[in-house]
Amino acid sequence: MPSSLFQFLLHAKGMYAAALGLEILCITAAVIGENVGLYLFGVNALGIPVAYAMGYGLAAFVTFAAILGRYTYGSKHGIDACCSVLEQVGDKGFIPNLKATFRNFALGIEKMPHLYKQSNLKSILKTSLYILITAESACILVAETVDLILYQYSILVAVPLALLAGAFTIVTPAAYRKIKMQRQNMCYELIDS
Repeated sequence: MPSSLFQFLLHAKGMYAAALGLEILCITAAVIGENVGLYLFGVNALGIPVAYAMGYGLAAFVTFAAILGRYTYGSKHGIDACCSVLEQVGDKGFIPNLKATFRNFALGIEKMPHLYKQSNLKSILKTSLYILITAESACILVAETVDLILYQYSILVAVPLALLAGAFTIVTPAAYRKIKMQRQNMCYELIDS
């Protein structure tokens, strides 16, 4: 049996492209929200917290819409955690994952007026909050802090650092969870045989 570190890296590699797609959408929203806030309110004691809040709020909305777009109405089983969100198109590479993320975002926007029809809305909100609190917080805080420090030159540093931090934060617990599930399944197989 391969080592736990090898299994972790194998699972992380498979999900990293999907996580990057979600992070690109998130970081774009966070930077746009923050820059609009800084433009409207200025770089001062009021403007900086408002800009952070605007960036975080827009990223939260975009994350929710992208996750909502992955659900189908009437589905008996929903996406229960970020791990399954990442596994939907996880092994297909970066470009297909990026396209799928943007397509899901557009589908999520279309579905928003009909949220009351969504039978598993609680699960969608739970998944959105989980991803937002863990990965998007790391992504947004890194991006917005670098953006604030390097204001005009931030895109060259903020985006790669935020993508790395956010995607790693999503992938780490998901890969760990997959290893744990594999071990449990192996134990059940040993007990059954």
